[in-house]
Amino acid sequence: MITTKPKFGLIASVVSLAVVLLTAGCGSKPVDAPFEEQLREQLELAENGALITIPAGTFEFDRSLSLKADGITLRGQGMDQSILSFKNQIAGAEGLTVTGDDFVIEDLAIEDTIGDALKINEGTNIVIRRVRTEWTNGPDVENGAYGIYPVQTTNVLIEGNVAIGASDAGIYVGQSRQVIVRHNRAEYNVAGIEIENTIGADVYMNVADHNTGGILVFNMPGIPQRGHSTRVFNNDVRANNTANFAAPGTAVSGVPAGSGILVNSNDRVEIFDNRLADNATGNILISSYFSANYAGQRKLAAEFDPYPEEIMIYDNEFSGGGENPGADYLVNLKNQLFGIDGTFPDVIWDGIINPEKDQTRAPICLQNGDAQLLTVDAGNEFANAGIYISAEECSISKLAPISLDGIAL
Repeated sequence: MITTKPKFGLIASVVSLAVVLLTAGCGSKPVDAPFEEQLREQLELAENGALITIPAGTFEFDRSLSLKADGITLRGQGMDQSILSFKNQIAGAEGLTVTGDDFVIEDLAIEDTIGDALKINEGTNIVIRRVRTEWTNGPDVENGAYGIYPVQTTNVLIEGNVAIGASDAGIYVGQSRQVIVRHNRAEYNVAGIEIENTIGADVYMNVADHNTGGILVFNMPGIPQRGHSTRVFNNDVRANNTANFAAPGTAVSGVPAGSGILVNSNDRVEIFDNRLADNATGNILISSYFSANYAGQRKLAAEFDPYPEEIMIYDNEFSGGGENPGADYLVNLKNQLFGIDGTFPDVIWDGIINPEKDQTRAPICLQNGDAQLLTVDAGNEFANAGIYISAEECSISKLAPISLDGIAL
């Protein structure tokens, strides 16, 4: 019998190769894997405090991305350079969902998601900076609902972003506290910027144009947290006359095209130093829950207050607007009160007051030069609609600026 000695060097090499192949299959992606796969793994395996960078380029994803960690910085090369495209998305409700504290997302774009583009679910000390969310096909009911969407968050800075084409709100802040929304541009959304059931928000130096409604401050009836104390100031709110393309039955599906700044069922809202122009229904609209398209259709939270109160409006610049209301009943009312060639005044109120309060005093303090307040008397089928004239001078009680502890401004 002839025997040969094992070739241990060859065997060792084969074993080593097998280990490498197995490791590649169950650990990190090879460096030559498509960047989409590398990014997905980086997000899923991210450790607290990590910096994740996205190079320039357009990267295509067919399912949602998610990140759950604290202290993360997710940074691209610019909102027109690092593009995450979900045009061929087949799975997942959002583009990118983030859960965590103390994180920054900046300098990237998220396009054409099935649902919301960027959702931040809970968390404290959050910065969203120079992010573009867009549905590139233009306004369409099939577009995702929200562009930038922090909900149940605290200490939030949203600045320098661009939101285009959302079928609900381009920038939406819900059930949050201590929020600053500044230097953003929102266009061709149903709602450009929406602050909903949020306590303490400053919304300033934004551009909201060509939406259905420019800037909305809402309280929804079925949410336990009752929002209040929002300042809307030094914004450009122009030509928000895009036809409403929200999904039927949603809260914003009842927003009439041509709404500049719209407050519904919210308290202590200060509107000042804005430039409002050419919003065809009205530059500023104030309404109660009872005038909303969902009135009587949703469960009311125990703390819900359906009446807007302590609305302060002063030192805004108005130009145009009110000539072509975006709802038939408003067209008829305008023609009846001001003639076919007339226009609505710059501030419109549904006229519904809490029955427990003084019925002779509007919950709105208007100190804005010769701007007039129209009460449409919606609670009485517009029977006594007309210009509201207060019997006494109202007073402005100014809100304090928002400060964000833990975030450098």
